[in-house]
Amino acid sequence: MSPPRSLSRPAPRPRGRLTLLLAMAGWLGGIAPEARADFFVGSFYTDEVLRYDGSTGAFLDTFASGGGLSGPEGLVFGPDGHLYVSSRYTSEVLRYDGATGAFLDTFASGGGLNEPFDLAFGPDGHLYVVSGGTNDVKRYDGSTGAFLDTFASGGGLDTPRVLAFGPDGHLYVSSVGTNDVRRYDGATGSFLDTFASGGDLSGPRGLAFGPDGHLYVVSTGTNEVKRYDGATGAFLDTFVTGGDLSVPLILVFGPDGNLYVSSFGTNDVKRYDGASGAFLDSFASGGGLNGPSFLAFTPPQPHPEPSSLVLLGVGLLGVGVRARWRRARRAVVARGP
Repeated sequence: MSPPRSLSRPAPRPRGRLTLLLAMAGWLGGIAPEARADFFVGSFYTDEVLRYDGSTGAFLDTFASGGGLSGPEGLVFGPDGHLYVSSRYTSEVLRYDGATGAFLDTFASGGGLNEPFDLAFGPDGHLYVVSGGTNDVKRYDGSTGAFLDTFASGGGLDTPRVLAFGPDGHLYVSSVGTNDVRRYDGATGSFLDTFASGGDLSGPRGLAFGPDGHLYVVSTGTNEVKRYDGATGAFLDTFVTGGDLSVPLILVFGPDGNLYVSSFGTNDVKRYDGASGAFLDSFASGGGLNGPSFLAFTPPQPHPEPSSLVLLGVGLLGVGVRARWRRARRAVVARGP
């Protein structure tokens, strides 16, 4: 005798719906939004910060101005997502909304700050500002902007312009008057050594540690970018030259791994291959840019990877469909023959 029909064939699995849902998960994973990094350039003579498309270099808008900004120098996005700009001729650090560019407040001043240039948030979360007029680096509370101390000075520092925290946690400062880069203890601010010099370095300004761990320094007097060993400070090579680079001031490595250098004398920002130093193009100009100085990219915005979205969708959908199939099968068995 054949078994009762109700027991010989289990409840059908809802394959059609599963297929549709899985296809939707794959579609959603495929359209995960790309994180766009805008490019910001200080326009020294117009007292503005201009914004350009971080991929194409096309001018977007005048992002930040007002609030008494006079002679914009250092640019940095803080932990709160807002843009901090040093105002050289008012000896202040101004804060602008990181999304809209609206002026928020005068974040830091006092403590003897005089002609602020570069600025950066340190490993301790506080704000470090180069005080060009006093030949030192000031530190301010990263949350309130209150003056904390004169963090780094001495060691022959003369006309400092740009700072960077290195992979070793120490503070590096370009010293224009001595044609070198000085290093200070990242925890105490005490002078350690003259880290990088030589290689015909002249009027050093912008500096940054590259993806390869080496130190790149703008040599304004020779219209070049020099490279130094990131561990020893030994001169390696002249990494960037050409491309009509004139009075270069600041450099930054972009999200694409390439090197961007502000060319004050040609009113634009040059782009060079981040691996070879070869000139690529004049990346950003126009929009009223007059006297390009400091540069900054929008910090990358994290988002789920497409593969993560697909796996999450498949997992959740699989659990739900399997549970529904089991419930349907138990219902059939419970009805009996």
